[in-house]
Amino acid sequence: MTVDFRGVIPALVTPFSGDGVDYPALRAHVGWLVEAGVNSVVACGTTGESPTLSHDEHDRVVAETVEAAAGRIPVLAGTGSNSTAEAISLSRHARQVGAAGLLLVSPYYNKPTQEGLYGHFVAIAESAGLPVILYNIPSRCGVNILPETLARLAEHELIIGVKEATGDLNQMIRTIELCGPDFLVTCGDDGLTLPLLAVGGGGVISVAANIIPGPVIRMWKAWEAGRLAEARASFYEMLPFFKSLFLETNPIPLKFLMGLTGRMSGQMRPPMGPPSAPVQERLRLVASEWATHFPPRPQP
Repeated sequence: MTVDFRGVIPALVTPFSGDGVDYPALRAHVGWLVEAGVNSVVACGTTGESPTLSHDEHDRVVAETVEAAAGRIPVLAGTGSNSTAEAISLSRHARQVGAAGLLLVSPYYNKPTQEGLYGHFVAIAESAGLPVILYNIPSRCGVNILPETLARLAEHELIIGVKEATGDLNQMIRTIELCGPDFLVTCGDDGLTLPLLAVGGGGVISVAANIIPGPVIRMWKAWEAGRLAEARASFYEMLPFFKSLFLETNPIPLKFLMGLTGRMSGQMRPPMGPPSAPVQERLRLVASEWATHFPPRPQP
């Protein structure tokens, strides 16, 4: 059965408590997002601070997310690595615990060639046997999956899409042109969601939907229903909020805002840390302006 990964997909934060992962807070967060109406969630992506998770933590975060979703929505597991063997191991575990698909970031630091990228992604897809969405974010990884390479990868039956976070709308258009309408090109930058939808994109893997899922979902539904003026108005209403989430490196502003809601600690794991004092001040103003959209504080 084909899994639909279109729509609004929060890239989950990973709540921490002390030296460990706060698994009850993670499950509560997933449950709240499911009830809000998101289409899927990503566990262990960039927003989830995956580079700081141990292998055991990574595996458990994926398993706990699948359990919390309880079949109500499909779960994408972020299982990419700059080691093909490690990515295969993480991906096989994700399949064993019930993930519906994989999000595979480009290998970082070692900067493979386009041929190396092609072989890496195909090897993981064939070893794990799950639908794969690639994650193209050159600013973090130092390597760009070119549209021509994506077109080759799109020929593989298990490689169904790409999360585009290049920031280059022209490249996204070229990818859609080469790969065709059946290949999902989903936005990896909240601030480009509506422009990408307008040229054929299929949704957003969202930072903002962690904390304001309702408005993001309303924009998506308005777009899908052909209510273009409503979708545009929603997008521009949220645009300053989207920008606030990138005042410093993601997920620093988001984690700080999540901490202000009281649902989770907002704690980050080194080398990530709290935002600077001026950014904290700006984020407190943002929190005040958007408070009605935030998750309710847990009851004592």
